[in-house]
Amino acid sequence: MKINTIRNATIIVEYAGKKFLIDPMLAEKGAYPPFPNSPRQDQHNPLVSLPTSIEDMINVDAVIVTHLHYDHWDEAAKEALPKDMKIFAQNEEDTKEIQSAGFQNVEVLQENTVFEGIKLIKTKGEHGRGEILKFTGFVCGVVFKHQTEKTLYVAGDTVWYEAVQEVINTHKPEIIVVNAGDNQFFEGGSLVMGKNDVFEVYKAAPTSKIIAVHMEAVNHWGLSREELKQFSKEKDMTSNVLVPDDGESYLFK
Repeated sequence: MKINTIRNATIIVEYAGKKFLIDPMLAEKGAYPPFPNSPRQDQHNPLVSLPTSIEDMINVDAVIVTHLHYDHWDEAAKEALPKDMKIFAQNEEDTKEIQSAGFQNVEVLQENTVFEGIKLIKTKGEHGRGEILKFTGFVCGVVFKHQTEKTLYVAGDTVWYEAVQEVINTHKPEIIVVNAGDNQFFEGGSLVMGKNDVFEVYKAAPTSKIIAVHMEAVNHWGLSREELKQFSKEKDMTSNVLVPDDGESYLFK
C-alpha cells in the first residue's frame, strides 16, 4: 500500500494493485474565494499549489468523492477527469450531481462495495458537532480491505465521535487517514478533527499508523502541522502520528 498525500484532503491510494484518487481538489493556488465567516479572508483558496501535475494525479483506476464541498470535488477536477472515469459517491444525491457534470460511470458507495477484488466499505462521519451539522450536510469515509494488504480507514471530513470509534472497533484498521486541520468558521466549532480528536483516534487504535491530512490548505484551517507535531510529542504518539508535507508519500508492507 502506498499513500501519496497531495494537498488538503486529496490523496492517492495505491492498494492491491489499483490506484484511487480521493477527494480531488485540483485547482491552481488562489483560484477560489475564501470560505466566508472564517479566518484569513485576505487569502484565496487553495492556499498552496499542487505538488505534482494533474496528469499524474488523474492516471488512476477510480475516484472516491466523500462529499461535494469544493475543497473535495472542485471545478478543476470536473474538467480534468475523463468522463468515463469510475467514480464512487456517498449517496444518490451526490451521484446525480456528479452525473450532471457529464460523468457516466458513477456508483453509490455501499457498506459492501467490491471494486476489482477490493472491498470498499462506506463509513459514517459527522462534519462538525451540534447546530453546524444542519449546514455541513452528509459526509462519509471509506475502509479498504484486501487479503494482500493492511486494512486502511480514510475517515473523511469528520470529528471524533462514536461512529469513528465503531469503525475502529469493527474493522481494526492498521492505517488511518484523518482530516485534521481543525477547520472552523467563527461560530460553530470544529468541522473536522483537531489535535484532541487525533489523540482520541490514537487511544482507540494505539498500534495503528495515523496520517494527518487536510492541513494548511484552505483559509479556515485552525491547526498547523507544527502544532500537531508538538502536541504529538507531548502525548508521546510521534511514532504513530504522521504529519506529511504536501506531496509526501508512505509505503506500508
